[in-house]
Amino acid sequence: MKLITAIIREVQLDKVRESLIEADIKRITVSRVSGHGQQRIEEMYRGQIIIPDLIPKIKIEIGVNDAFVEITVNAILKAARTDGTGSVGDGKIFITPLEECIRIRTGERGGTAI
Repeated sequence: MKLITAIIREVQLDKVRESLIEADIKRITVSRVSGHGQQRIEEMYRGQIIIPDLIPKIKIEIGVNDAFVEITVNAILKAARTDGTGSVGDGKIFITPLEECIRIRTGERGGTAI
């Protein structure tokens, strides 16, 4: 089991969600987060140009069995790239081992709980 965490642009959420549904990945958790990396955005505020420290992003977390890792990653990559080619600020995908998953309602454990 793996936990896939993707940080993407806010505007890409619908495309990524649709891509995941097409790939038969239907259970996701979405959070609004802020952060910064190499992406720089200039905004005009009261006549002055400012560069905000934190940029709003979307964090998607998906617990998957090992057989679905590549399917999930490819679905996110396909939909999250700007204009299909990508640009600075498109985001990141992290894959971490998932030690245990327990469904609270039934007490199921492991891959069947996902």
